[in-house]
Amino acid sequence: MQSASTAASIDPRAERLRSALRRNLRYALAKDPEHAGSRDLFRALALAVREFAIDGMLETERAFRAEGTKSVHYLSMEFLMGRALGNNLLNLDLLDAAEQALEGTGLELDEAHEIEPDAALGNGGLGRLAACFLDSLATLGYAGYGYGINYEHGLFHQEIRDGKQREKPDRWLDLGSAWLVPREEEAVAIPIYGRIEHGADAAGEYNPMWVDWRLLYGVPHDFPVVGHGGRTVNFLRLYSARASRELDMEAFNSGEFLKAVDQKALTETVSKVLYPTDSVPNGKELRLVQEYFFVACALRHVLKRCLREQGELRSLPRFHAIQLNDTHPALAICELMRALVDEHRLPWDEAFEITRATCAYTNHTLLPEALEQWSIALLERVLPRHLQILQEIDRRFRAEVHAHFAGDGHLEEELALVTRGGSPHARMAHLAIVGSHAVNGVAELHSELLRTRLVPRFAELYPERFLNVTNGVTPRRWVAHCNPELAALYDEHLGREWIADLERLRELEPQVEQAWFRARFREIKQRNKTRLAEWVARELKLSIDPQALFDVQAKRIHEYKRQLLAVLHVIARYLEIVEDGVLPACPRVVLFAGKAAPGYVHAKDVIELVHRVGAVVNGDPRVRDWLRVVFLPNYRVSQAERLIPAADLSEQISTAGMEASGTGNMKFGLNGALTIGTLDGANIEIRAAVGAEHFHLFGHTASELEELRSARAYSPQALIDAQPWMGRVVRALEGGLLGGSWTAPAWIAARLRSPHDPYFHLADLPSYLAEQRAAEQRFLDRDGWCRSALVNALRLGHFSSDRTIREYAEKIWGLRAPRRGAAGASGAMGI
Repeated sequence: MQSASTAASIDPRAERLRSALRRNLRYALAKDPEHAGSRDLFRALALAVREFAIDGMLETERAFRAEGTKSVHYLSMEFLMGRALGNNLLNLDLLDAAEQALEGTGLELDEAHEIEPDAALGNGGLGRLAACFLDSLATLGYAGYGYGINYEHGLFHQEIRDGKQREKPDRWLDLGSAWLVPREEEAVAIPIYGRIEHGADAAGEYNPMWVDWRLLYGVPHDFPVVGHGGRTVNFLRLYSARASRELDMEAFNSGEFLKAVDQKALTETVSKVLYPTDSVPNGKELRLVQEYFFVACALRHVLKRCLREQGELRSLPRFHAIQLNDTHPALAICELMRALVDEHRLPWDEAFEITRATCAYTNHTLLPEALEQWSIALLERVLPRHLQILQEIDRRFRAEVHAHFAGDGHLEEELALVTRGGSPHARMAHLAIVGSHAVNGVAELHSELLRTRLVPRFAELYPERFLNVTNGVTPRRWVAHCNPELAALYDEHLGREWIADLERLRELEPQVEQAWFRARFREIKQRNKTRLAEWVARELKLSIDPQALFDVQAKRIHEYKRQLLAVLHVIARYLEIVEDGVLPACPRVVLFAGKAAPGYVHAKDVIELVHRVGAVVNGDPRVRDWLRVVFLPNYRVSQAERLIPAADLSEQISTAGMEASGTGNMKFGLNGALTIGTLDGANIEIRAAVGAEHFHLFGHTASELEELRSARAYSPQALIDAQPWMGRVVRALEGGLLGGSWTAPAWIAARLRSPHDPYFHLADLPSYLAEQRAAEQRFLDRDGWCRSALVNALRLGHFSSDRTIREYAEKIWGLRAPRRGAAGASGAMGI
């Protein structure tokens, strides 16, 4: 028997975890502990942790219902959640308990983390922002829920073959997910396709009937979202598409076996892959179906909840807020109007007032070509009733524009939701603006340009709707979880409170002057760099020096993000070494990571260019000790958690005026990387927060570039003629100097030489190289660099997603601060 003192020393939560692990191993997985492998043990542990999360989720729901709490429903095509085990253990305060529970099993907790696949539900910043917001909603105790699609294969698994990106299915669900809770009993029927029969009701009013539709079924799966401390556990609801019947038995029984099976398979492609290519008609149609499918599913849940808890729908805006994350969910406006008018028989004006008061829209792009449009012909075929509703919103809005702008027909067409003439299209950003009570940008510059450049006439018509809410990132995942040694250093001085109040990091600024504190920080950074170097050596068979400057650009591959500019810098420095004998001030490792959309040829060419340049640089013994190039394949959340804490220099080099915000800049900065960047997106606010002396600024401003565009004064050839080194860099791309017979695709050099280059690569290249040299000189003074790195880490508390969510709650959603300190504390943390 155990002594009283021994029994008292055992963490009861560890005992509960150990017991649940054994139970799940036996009864959920049918495994004998003696023969269980590492994957079995991981799944059993995850199921055990899920029990804590579900206890908290059920108690949270009970508490919110009892209080009549207003809820926010966050609609997004993407939720880049990453791995859940480590984050849930952190937020439930179960890390030590989990280590104890695994004792004697042969599985270490670190190994368990590596077994878990990333939840492949997003692509880049849009999806990761949504994941951060869900974390903050739960941490702050708000009733906040995400809605999206349960993608079977996610975006894609990126493989690199001969320097080229190859896309493979991301089979993250092959072994199932311990975190997804299926809700088969809550499946919803979604009509699609069909036609409109025109008729009248008993009062003689026009009464269109949507008939001959086909049904999709949306099966919800709930992904628990644990707030810090486990006091509130919300959920992300993800819908899988299912055919209306398992098989068309009539077709099957009549011998049309393939037709019956194909119809079911075609239906279920809706939740197979994130962002099917829209370069072919079938891909466009599938994207439209996806966008409608998930918002229709989500709204059925929201309206059912409102009817159950409030008894009627006129109070919808008082108890529910719907946030549209970019234009992908904009069809929610038409679907909500359809439900209110067609199903619940509300008058049009009242229904539209409810819809507008409920919905709000976040814009994430300043690129006009990135604002979604759908052809009217496609909408008429796929969503005939929604097209009617859209056209009626457009008709009424045109009348409003006509009255406000004194009959300016040209302006009426410019602002219209539905274009006329030629091949008419529906403008989804315009629908989102007209159908929402609030429209926000995601950084101060972005919000200003949204109002003054992208949609200035809408801002003139609805000035009270436009506002700014600067993005943020969750410190739970992006400091405490991904950089535990740095978190432990903070804990020693602040306790654990800083994790939910990131502004408290500023209290540590006096410690920056302490030599021992800087030494501890340097040691942590160096260990993170060494771990990354070991991973690169093991997985990519490439040796890199952890003492070198780690210069990182990790983000979605896109021309405006200017990975090409970073490659030009590498080529310039390489040529300086091998042709001029000019050595850099310090060794540098340039690390790239990111995926290109499958149909984005130019972005895929840039990935190949990185690899071709890297092969030349890494294979040349003359530069091997000074310059290395690494591309980390299949960038994802777990990869970012390894890369970001190891970075010295963060590349945020988009063309000024094109990046909405960026959140990678915040993650890198919070982990002690200095930024080299333009005055774009949130870079401006980050530079103001950390101080100009701790930020490597280069490049033209958005207004300067606008002047160059307007005056047609940009002349790359004049720059090349005035600076011979620049011409040498461009000729290296044209003449095969970077890899024998291989030359870069012709469009790259043509783009660089063109006065119409929309990204102004050569305009910013000289100041970019100068600032890169300045960064190297700073890096030589390791102690001075450490001071600046610490200042970056400690002054960026404003960029917590907790602050962002508080602003949304106050400015847009009308959520009051939670009255209770805990929702479900006994349920989530109890035993």
